[in-house]
Amino acid sequence: MAWTADKLPLPELVETSDELDQKATQLAGLIRQSKHFIVFTGAGISTSAGIPDFRGPEGAWTLQAQGRQRTTGVTSTLQAIPTATHMALVELQNRGLLKYLVSQNCDGLHRRSGILPDKISELHGNNNREICKDCGKEYIRDFRAVADYTKSVHDHRTGRKCTRCGGVLHDTIINFTESLPERELQLAYDHAKRADLCLVLGSSLTVTPANEIPEVVGNRRRRGAKLVICNLQATPLDGMAELRVHAKTDELMVGVMRELGMETPGFVLQRRLAATVEVAGQGRGQRCKVTVAGVDVDGTPVSFLRAVKLVNNRRVLKAEPFVFDLRGDVADGGLELELELDFMGHYGEPNLQLVHGVQEKDIGVAAVYLLEYNPYNGEWRTTRQLGTPGVAVL
Repeated sequence: MAWTADKLPLPELVETSDELDQKATQLAGLIRQSKHFIVFTGAGISTSAGIPDFRGPEGAWTLQAQGRQRTTGVTSTLQAIPTATHMALVELQNRGLLKYLVSQNCDGLHRRSGILPDKISELHGNNNREICKDCGKEYIRDFRAVADYTKSVHDHRTGRKCTRCGGVLHDTIINFTESLPERELQLAYDHAKRADLCLVLGSSLTVTPANEIPEVVGNRRRRGAKLVICNLQATPLDGMAELRVHAKTDELMVGVMRELGMETPGFVLQRRLAATVEVAGQGRGQRCKVTVAGVDVDGTPVSFLRAVKLVNNRRVLKAEPFVFDLRGDVADGGLELELELDFMGHYGEPNLQLVHGVQEKDIGVAAVYLLEYNPYNGEWRTTRQLGTPGVAVL
């Protein structure tokens, strides 16, 4: 892939602090006035998280073109903490200002930061997302869910199978010469056609057809649509921009959030756990099947548990699906299940003990727990979202 970058990278230009403040103020005003604000992101938004870009002076493809090896460390995408830019976009989404996000990034940080699945098109895929090509079922993983490509870069089979239909799972990465996912691309075009403001953050805008998305907005400049580009290096669409910012994206977005009077939230890892109890039989002969599973906000299965243990039960489940078969009469006072959750631990998450209370009316109904882990202080916070109240023991 070295041929996609020059040996001599384009120079990186940097605004003065006064210029950057003025442009942050101007961009904040454009966001306030916008009716349909979208953002287009590239690798430059993740560099401050320790993930290299591609065409910068130390970019992955620049180094390949120059025949050099990387001399600085690289943070795993599974351990990287979303940047100030990622978290500013989450807050803008939650405030209703950001209508849609289009990203070229595969690092998974947008979804992990809190961008909702129906608010983003990941045009080049996601290292942590795989899909069944037979039934369309998606899975989110807390591990790298990418094929090894030993046979071909176009062989996307991951080696796992769909739990719904048994079909072969494929990664969602888009390699060179491959077509972009139709649905995600169409949604990106649809939002670009509606947008009156498009902000490009950290993209060289040289990879087609993804770069056509902000170009759609730039071409509607006479109709009042505005394109804003923040990138250290020049881009092919600079001439279309209403506002051009040469800066690191974090520096711009911190200023923009300040001008908007909003705080940029700190990153909190959010996990959702669904616990379901089903019964068969009655009285002393009653059997309970307890199923524990990770889910996304839209119900998509998420793998983030390494093991699940039922306290006072010797059995430890170390592979999905996590299903316990127990004796118990729920009708006689209900059940109280104390689960010990063992996570993948990319952010150093300690085990969490969760007490799941079950009454007769809860049978067959999934209780969903929101598990929030703060990597800065090492603490969990647990909220039961559906069903009867639950208690978390940290």
